[in-house]
Amino acid sequence: MTPTILITRPEPSGAAFAKQLQKAIGAKAKVILSPVLQIEPCGELPDLAPICHLVFSSRHGVEAFARLSDRRDISAYAVGDATAQAGRDIGLSMTACGGNVHQMLKRICQDAPKGPFLHVRGEHTTGNLAQDLNRVGLETYEAVIYRQRSLSLTKEAKECLLKKAPVILPLFSPRSARLVLEGAVVKAPLFVAAISQNVADEMPPGLVHDMVVAQDPTAHAMLHTVHCLFDGAKRLEGGKTAK
Repeated sequence: MTPTILITRPEPSGAAFAKQLQKAIGAKAKVILSPVLQIEPCGELPDLAPICHLVFSSRHGVEAFARLSDRRDISAYAVGDATAQAGRDIGLSMTACGGNVHQMLKRICQDAPKGPFLHVRGEHTTGNLAQDLNRVGLETYEAVIYRQRSLSLTKEAKECLLKKAPVILPLFSPRSARLVLEGAVVKAPLFVAAISQNVADEMPPGLVHDMVVAQDPTAHAMLHTVHCLFDGAKRLEGGKTAK
């Protein structure tokens, strides 16, 4: 049975990830795109005159910032390499912080540069970075300038989850995991690639045939994880995956 890879990332990230997957795995990979989140601009930036450092916990924040401001002279921290590259692409000086919010908090605290900081973010985040930075004495404000609107799974996505063929589900956030579970009945053997343990923890016991947490919280590590699960799903026989 040929596994289906169900990609639920927001666009255009979902299509880009699908293209990378098909390049890595080949045309044999059947991919369904069904975003469960749509990124939409909202809100405004505050006066940036007093801000010494920007903080971005996703590339969506960088993209929203670029639409609202021409300022490129403020140094910035980015949660990971992809977000840092998005910032460099628009002309910002970026420091990448390892791939998750905890590592970013640790890096900023180690550097302890003079503030104030501005955390540019969406409506939904993991943790409260501004609160954590203020707690250690680093003056930090927030600007919510995009929202992550939930979307329903497509008919094709729902149908693939009802079939007998294995489905590989890369999940990039706890909220995406919850939205997928809310929107579908799962009967297919489900192979989950989770970008973090927080994401993995959203999956109910007994629902998943196999689940692997990516070695690093990056798209590159997720590509490797999905590729490994794809090979395992192809060997599915008699309700068991060859290890």
